[in-house]
Amino acid sequence: MRDLQPALENRRQQQLYRRRRVVEKCQGTALQINGQPLINFCSNDYLGLAGHPDVAAAMQQGIRDWGVGSGAAHLVTGHTAAHHALEEALADFTGYPRALLFSSGYMANQGVITALMGRGDTLFQDRLNHASLIDGGLLSRAKLKRYPHNETTTLAEQMALASGEKMIITDGVFSMDGDLALLPALATIAAGQQAWLMVDDAHGLGVLGEEGRGSVDHFSLGPAEVPILMGTLGKAFGTFGAFVAGSEALIETLIQQARSYIYTTAPPAAVAEATRASLRIVRQESWRRERLNELIGRLREHALKLGLPLMDSPTPIQPIVAGDAGRALAWSQQLESAGILVGAIRPPTVPVGSARLRITLSAAHSDPQFEQLLSALSRLQS
Repeated sequence: MRDLQPALENRRQQQLYRRRRVVEKCQGTALQINGQPLINFCSNDYLGLAGHPDVAAAMQQGIRDWGVGSGAAHLVTGHTAAHHALEEALADFTGYPRALLFSSGYMANQGVITALMGRGDTLFQDRLNHASLIDGGLLSRAKLKRYPHNETTTLAEQMALASGEKMIITDGVFSMDGDLALLPALATIAAGQQAWLMVDDAHGLGVLGEEGRGSVDHFSLGPAEVPILMGTLGKAFGTFGAFVAGSEALIETLIQQARSYIYTTAPPAAVAEATRASLRIVRQESWRRERLNELIGRLREHALKLGLPLMDSPTPIQPIVAGDAGRALAWSQQLESAGILVGAIRPPTVPVGSARLRITLSAAHSDPQFEQLLSALSRLQS
């Protein structure tokens, strides 16, 4: 049995060691950790719905109606009328024929890829795709080709040399950079190659597009151009879980063949009820997206004046590149001492030399909280 301690110590020395925080109190964008009050600027609760009273009330009613756990997999007795109603609501929201719930985005991505692709097939993935997409590709045993970030010319060249079933997979919004995939170009390439196009829109749904329908709608695309849409419910929707939207045949295929759907317990029905309440708010309250865009613009203007190396992102994900992992940690600690919680993102999550602060904005951030962030950024030291 090998000794694990030297590898852990090596991570510490390289400033790459990960430590969990224990949140003692949480009220919206305000947290308490180790007795210290902090303003949370590293959550993916983009629309401020995780603590919304209507969402909480729907979950409480769901617990009274359905209990705390689902008790079984969807294909046994775990699929309730609450789950089914949410699937129908998500299909209507996204404009796809059907939607299928999964317990997490990680499981949804693995389920889709392994159900549709296998030996002799070829997957094409953006180099900055989420780890769950890469892992799903490896698990499928299909040949995996990773093209440089948003380099559609390289992708087209790679696809021209491939054989078998082909699938292009991309994040809609890249989680560490905050920029968008070039979906129109990808859709054109996929159509020309008769390939699947799958979009993981975890960070786009609720934030972009009409009524928050995401990056696919943002580019005026739909099921014809993007046959497979994956979305998570624990970010802008403020709850938990994920779904895949697609054709009738796709969803039925996943029910039959997606192992991460078949062989796991269904999410609690109460979470499905809470998500339906959240979805109604997402669709109706456009002011939340307007508030986000206002904060994005103000942050970018302030960072430009300070000369901070802010990445080119039009979304609530606003990374400031430190380069060195140690510098990113130091910046994060400086902000924490000023009452601001922002995570330091380091390799291997991002490429070596591109460690960063990943600031995320929420419609729930008040003006005083936002001004405190701007003030703290002004005092960052190299």
